[in-house]
Amino acid sequence: MNKHVHFTGIGGIGMSGLAQYYLSQGFEVSGSDLRSSEIIDFLKEKGMDIYLGKQTGKGILKNTQMVVFSPAIKKNNKDLIKAKKLGIRVLSYPQALGKLTKKYFSICVSGTHGKSTTTSMLYFALKQRGLDPTVIVGTKLKEFNNSNFKKGKSKFLLIEADEYKDSFLNYSPNVIVLTNIEADHLDYFKNLKGVLRSFKTYLSQIENNGFLIVNEKDQNIKKIIKNKKYFNFHNIETDYKKEIKKNLKVPGHHNFLNALAAFKTAQVLGLKSKDIIKGLSQFNGCWRRFEKRKIKINKNAKDLIFDYGHHPTEILATCKAIKEEFKNKKIKLIFQPHQYQRTKLLFNDFVKTFKVISKNLIDKIFITDIFDVAGRETLKKEIDSKKLVKSINRTNVFYLKGENICKNIKNTKEDVILIMGAGDIYERVLKIFKEKFL
Repeated sequence: MNKHVHFTGIGGIGMSGLAQYYLSQGFEVSGSDLRSSEIIDFLKEKGMDIYLGKQTGKGILKNTQMVVFSPAIKKNNKDLIKAKKLGIRVLSYPQALGKLTKKYFSICVSGTHGKSTTTSMLYFALKQRGLDPTVIVGTKLKEFNNSNFKKGKSKFLLIEADEYKDSFLNYSPNVIVLTNIEADHLDYFKNLKGVLRSFKTYLSQIENNGFLIVNEKDQNIKKIIKNKKYFNFHNIETDYKKEIKKNLKVPGHHNFLNALAAFKTAQVLGLKSKDIIKGLSQFNGCWRRFEKRKIKINKNAKDLIFDYGHHPTEILATCKAIKEEFKNKKIKLIFQPHQYQRTKLLFNDFVKTFKVISKNLIDKIFITDIFDVAGRETLKKEIDSKKLVKSINRTNVFYLKGENICKNIKNTKEDVILIMGAGDIYERVLKIFKEKFL
């Protein structure tokens, strides 16, 4: 009988990548999740048994070696209860991924923003010299057959190292790439001081003779690397900046910084500059990160952009990039806030950001209902999108009911439609408009 691993909350982007890793190692893999999604459909096509709806322990079998659960899963989940009753090993996603980092030479890409893009860029750079890393990334790539996982043949493991709930403290990195640090996940960290404390602990976990690559101009990174007592410290600054910028195919200063981080990391690992730049030039973007589509609306072709941005800084960076890309075209943004806590705790930052982009970057902005993140919400009664729109107080910023998103798109007069958010807005739009893509 084959070994078996079960994933509770398998639809999460990280969980789905780890599930594919175990499948590639010859394990039988099953999983459970509350609802279906594009990721769930993909995993089913891979041959995984997926149980949707309320978890009942149904997928946990006699030959199950391990149950991996998402950090969003509560302790009273019936999958976990059944596993513990049967004496099956139960690990959180970060714990299970942490086990892998000890088996490989692990390159961990971390930071508040830019993890998925930097990880993807770094893969393109590394493959130029045949380093062939195993990759688990928080987005899908066409080069991975629209997956977020790639099985490599080398000693290298390339992953995103997420800070939420101190997840990255489970990892044993040989290389840490740190893009930036900002206040986020304040439902867990409480304040910026808590975020910085966690990142500082994380940096101290670099393995002997390891490398640290950082954007030294980031003010919060500066605060935690003052003494630079880390192995082989490297700043992302390089003499090749003009050449990198000239060859980069994704817009925006934030993506340029991501490319610098990927370049420096590959350089530190021994690759030649010309090979790294060639690799970066082959990166054309990834799923839900400034993902470009063409769509037919009322017999007219329009540009449709999907973006995962859900933090004020990410929103501003993406809107600057879209203005740079579509200079004189009219642009409409439909934004779905992600999580009540984030919206409440970063409320003033959201207001400030939307005031800026409504004035200089985006012609019309529609803010729809807040996406409810299961297991992480306690402030539902204190905040909603109407309050956010009222505080922004701009004539071109409107509240949009979630049920009217698709109707709004069908009535679009603008040339460019930007769909932004980390919740289910992507699936909603895809479900209705996929047949209209050109």
